[in-house]
Amino acid sequence: MCQLMGMSANVPTDARFSFTGLVERAGRTDVHKDGWGITFYQGKGVQDFRDLQAGSQCDVAQFLKQQCIKSDIVVSHIRQANVGALTLENTHPFRREMWGENWTFAHNGQLNDIDTVLPLGRFLPVGATDSEHIFCWLLDQIYHQFPTRPADTNALYTLIYQLRERLHAYDVCNFLLSDGHVLIAHCSNNLHWITRRAPFGPALLKDIQVTVDFSDETTPNDVVTVIATQPLTTNETWQQMQPGEMVVFAAGERIAEFN
Repeated sequence: MCQLMGMSANVPTDARFSFTGLVERAGRTDVHKDGWGITFYQGKGVQDFRDLQAGSQCDVAQFLKQQCIKSDIVVSHIRQANVGALTLENTHPFRREMWGENWTFAHNGQLNDIDTVLPLGRFLPVGATDSEHIFCWLLDQIYHQFPTRPADTNALYTLIYQLRERLHAYDVCNFLLSDGHVLIAHCSNNLHWITRRAPFGPALLKDIQVTVDFSDETTPNDVVTVIATQPLTTNETWQQMQPGEMVVFAAGERIAEFN
């Protein structure tokens, strides 16, 4: 299957360390070589990068590993294709506008024949993956319930949790979803997260010999949460999510949990 990586932080933060570890799994230390993508939120705007080459061998990915792009929310994905051809439109993350805001979605898993049981409306896929169909269906359901952004964000998160239950019932559906305000992580069978805060220390990537001492890169007030299919580091304690669990992160902090 594919692998996911996300980040939520209380200040614009450099995600190169985590991205470097993730793309090693894209054709070098693992089999996820069928394209990759990453989305950086910067205020209401986003920067998207994606490519069909294996991330471990892609010049664009190597370029990004050298760039200090700071963001408070990041969504990234490396693909092992099972539904949909190897085309750019089938490469995650996917993005749509709703309520005048950028929504981003990346998925790990496979839901067979989902297009026959989850009808679409306003939001339509560009590509041919089950993942993009799921994303469009989720947005359709949210928009039907809330034509404008609800003042009660808990009502929004509760609705998303109820909707993901239907997806979870069909098959594996790990996903990351963001509206630029929060990062939502749903675990169907495999997802981990870690929150880094003061006192910061060194971290060692699992897939390549790269170490960063976060005490040199942060301030005492920084809070950064990283989410990944599998832990990216070897010397830190990652929290394993339970099947069916959904967690909402804002500014690096866990603000809601459903299980």
